[in-house]
Amino acid sequence: MTNNNSGKEVAKIRMVQPVIAAVVFIAMIVFGSFLGNSSAKLTLNLFTGMSLGYILSRSRYGFAGGIKRIYITGEGKLTRALLVMFAISIVATAGIHWGYASNGALPIFRAILPNSVIPGTSSVLTMDIGTILGGITFGLGMMIAGGCASGTLSDLGEGAIRAVIALVFFFIGSVPGAVAKYAIQQSSIGQIKARVYLPDVMGYVGAVVFSLFLLLVLYVISRKYEDFRKKEGFYNETVFAAEELPLPEEEKFSLFSYRTYHKFFVERWSFMTGGILLSIVFVFIIITTGASWGVTGPFASWGVALLQTVGMHFTSPALQDAVQVVNKGLLYDTVSLRNIGIVVGALIAMLSAGIFKFDYDFKLKDVIIYIIGGLLMGFGARLAGGCNIGALYSGIANFSLSGWLFFASLSLGGILGLKLFEGKINIIPPNRHKRNAN
Repeated sequence: MTNNNSGKEVAKIRMVQPVIAAVVFIAMIVFGSFLGNSSAKLTLNLFTGMSLGYILSRSRYGFAGGIKRIYITGEGKLTRALLVMFAISIVATAGIHWGYASNGALPIFRAILPNSVIPGTSSVLTMDIGTILGGITFGLGMMIAGGCASGTLSDLGEGAIRAVIALVFFFIGSVPGAVAKYAIQQSSIGQIKARVYLPDVMGYVGAVVFSLFLLLVLYVISRKYEDFRKKEGFYNETVFAAEELPLPEEEKFSLFSYRTYHKFFVERWSFMTGGILLSIVFVFIIITTGASWGVTGPFASWGVALLQTVGMHFTSPALQDAVQVVNKGLLYDTVSLRNIGIVVGALIAMLSAGIFKFDYDFKLKDVIIYIIGGLLMGFGARLAGGCNIGALYSGIANFSLSGWLFFASLSLGGILGLKLFEGKINIIPPNRHKRNAN
């Protein structure tokens, strides 16, 4: 496909990559059909994950960037897109929760019958010391590893080799993290805990107003901080690859042209577009599965599977669920399939745009940092009961006070990681096709 860009040089895309993207997509349809023979939920989660991965990569969107990008560059566009995404999700989730509650349903931790549960309330987590320590540990790890859980999965699909290193040790770190979480729960300090579902305290209207007010405060802070950085001269707006920017308008429209292809498959979506689309998929997950979006839950199972290959055996009560998932088959775990879908969706996004490239741009010393980052993320996620998807986004959007506590702890750990390792590692991956501060 070519396009004469107002007499300028004819633009071309690497046609082999879009063809591969089509082949991968067809392969996923076949694979999804096979999974459907066992359970339609498996197919549903696979394609939901592909949607998430595609959106994350197409918009260069990342949850860790809400802290990282504004701290390093002063630019708060991604931070504000995240806040708007949270706001949309909160309003939509409130409608779902209230609708079920008005028909007698209860949060899952109080429900007696399985069919009387308010969808998404499995994300209303218990707050304890593990929430704080896990949030700090995870925040530290995600900064030095180069991305959070969902960001690392999508980076893997985009060809980032560092994501392979971080993920493997993310899985391994999840195993001792699960054991530590269990130990805390069984200890006396673990009995100092609370589970707060905001509508129980202030009603659904009050919970929405309270949550939106906190988001508004954060939105104002991000704008004020960005203005401060601009005034002080320490502000850098992110510049993306030229081929990802909109092409100049032409008077004559042609459906079968490079311009059309570029618009639909190459042009980068804004952070705000990515946030809005992710909030739609987030609500879709709650409606179709009854649970909220989570990523790191099955990582302990993948860690167990990896360590079993080297002869390790696990008898701890903390890991029995993970062992059962491994014995049943990792590809029959719905959340694992959704995570695989994220990787594939990101791969399809890059291939469709003709810009997929393996990224080896890191030094040997960075490998050690990525390993440490992965271990910290795995340990912290299991200690806190989730990552910045399950514990933060799903927690806040489902009116769990634990989500806000995790947010504070995560932010503290993230800023600590940036201060400790700034200038010592490629915190912002240099590959122009990566999300740069995901």
